[in-house]
Amino acid sequence: MAAVMLGALTALAIVTQDQTPLRAGPRDSAAQHAVLWQGDALEVRGHKLDYLQVWDHRRERAGYVRASQVTLTELQPADADPLLAVLRFLRDQPGREALGIAYAAAYLQAVPAQKLDAEPFDAIGTMADRLARRAAARAGQAAPATVAAHLEGVGHYGVRIVGTERDGHLQPCYDGEAFRRVIALPSSSPAQRARAALGLTRHDCVDAGLSPVQRLPLDRWRAQVLDAVSGAEFADLPEQTRNRLRLRRAGVWASLAFQHARGADPDAATAAGQRALAELAGANRAELSDDDRMTYAEAAIRVGAARWAVEPTPAPARKVGLQVQVVAGEAPGQTCVNLIDTRNAPARQLARRCTYGLVWAASAQANASHSALALAVQPLDGWREQWVFWQQGRQWHIDVLPPATSLAAPGQALGYVEFAGWVPGQARMLLARETRVDGRTRRSFDVLRLDTLQVEKTASSPDQLAAFRWQDAAWKRQTVAVR
Repeated sequence: MAAVMLGALTALAIVTQDQTPLRAGPRDSAAQHAVLWQGDALEVRGHKLDYLQVWDHRRERAGYVRASQVTLTELQPADADPLLAVLRFLRDQPGREALGIAYAAAYLQAVPAQKLDAEPFDAIGTMADRLARRAAARAGQAAPATVAAHLEGVGHYGVRIVGTERDGHLQPCYDGEAFRRVIALPSSSPAQRARAALGLTRHDCVDAGLSPVQRLPLDRWRAQVLDAVSGAEFADLPEQTRNRLRLRRAGVWASLAFQHARGADPDAATAAGQRALAELAGANRAELSDDDRMTYAEAAIRVGAARWAVEPTPAPARKVGLQVQVVAGEAPGQTCVNLIDTRNAPARQLARRCTYGLVWAASAQANASHSALALAVQPLDGWREQWVFWQQGRQWHIDVLPPATSLAAPGQALGYVEFAGWVPGQARMLLARETRVDGRTRRSFDVLRLDTLQVEKTASSPDQLAAFRWQDAAWKRQTVAVR
């Protein structure tokens, strides 16, 4: 990949400073042909005064550049070790990704084939992924023009930063070619394969426009990549790396649980849901960094949204009262929910609502007075809503409670809201919510009035609300909101 772009060069000058002028002559007053950026590779053709005479293959321009603004190398086997030493330094330097990738390309050209291992590809993948994150950030230390120039420069070395559509805008992501090489090379270490797996399976780089037929094999592949490091190799990794793999696995298996359930494969959905819960539970919270705590919260939301996959679909109930019937709708892919009352024969239909989301029938919970029922419905991966059927006089109403009411970027939001119990003798329902909107996570426990569907009280912990003494025992046993 990167070595091909430098294959014709022997004497190479790598630009080390942004906005380096390429001039028509060896003096500061000479006309400027182009502006060079760190990482640009130039063929050296001569030396005059304080300038090098060079040829820029990418721009197809000749000119002069100050010798103090570039680094020279001959791309011979003897230069491989010095290039690798600089590459090792640059790979962990934020803002120097384009320069580091240029050194990696030079190293790949200089190193003998028998000495080539996974290290340069690991470095390229790490820097390319970090550069894509810089490009995706709304605000950063680098000016947008600088980031754009760096993206264009690394593209010259075969490093592709692609745009993944996320609800009308593009999310820059590295296409992962170097990471795939790390996974495929037998010489790669467990730590290198772990970094590659994390780089290849980012949730925010999954195209939100994929159909279910396309998404399921992608999630299966992501799960397979994350399991590339397992057993004794996984146990030998640093605790922080193990945590990151577990949390990524938890999110991927939660997505698989949703996809399998949507595809009417309950056994596979149950197995995937159990794996997601196990991976989340396996994370060592005492060893989480500040950034990893955010990742943990996100993984918990993804798992919480699909946690009903591990609960068996109930058989037709023999007890009398409010029940739901889940039937196919008139349109392809549509599901309809009928609320029925079995206290009288024949059973009477009270309300009906249809959806293209996934109805978790096992979640249906009616109150003791048969005047309300709560049902979990998941329209999207990582987003679960609460349907509330409630009676006012003789009229039945159906309302949808989303995890969050206002979303600045709906396509990047995660969340779930779930039934946590009924308050006896009162038209009150207990709810638990977890959301991540615009990068901020929030967890709350609410007391909801059924007559107005307004939150009466809210707190960050159920212990702070007296009404939560009526919390449902099954909810407390199954939920990930209390952890």
